[in-house]
Amino acid sequence: MNTKQYFLRNFGYDHWANRQCLSFLTEANSMPPKALRFMAHTISAQKLWLERLQRVPHTVAVWPSLTIEDCDALAGEMQSAWKNYLTELPPADLEKEIDYRNSKGESWSSRIEDILTHVLMHSAYHRGQIALEIRAVGLQPPNTDFIHGTRQGLVE
Repeated sequence: MNTKQYFLRNFGYDHWANRQCLSFLTEANSMPPKALRFMAHTISAQKLWLERLQRVPHTVAVWPSLTIEDCDALAGEMQSAWKNYLTELPPADLEKEIDYRNSKGESWSSRIEDILTHVLMHSAYHRGQIALEIRAVGLQPPNTDFIHGTRQGLVE
């Protein structure tokens, strides 16, 4: 598996795991408010990073107030947008650096493969926070572990 295939597979996993959380939160009788806030942030951050990579103006806030329906729609948009971006990305570009400004307005430069890795780890971090919030109200969160997804054939 080459690096580009690795990222395509891992973004596929990330989308599946986010969908697991979204499905759970949609069906929950009492959704922990922080869980929705973390989910909205996770998906919005994905869009923000993709816009940085595409060098287009930002269209989302870092910590937006979204409904579960908004999160679901944005997650669907991000699934196809990331797949298209990664499919069209020349493998040699993974090592290229891009310049951008963070949410504080600071200038930075990062390699594309480092940004991709960050987006994936950022999502996993916040899904962990979502799981904690779900457990705090006495519920069992969905299993979003990578190995679970691959063992079940849910992640290609």
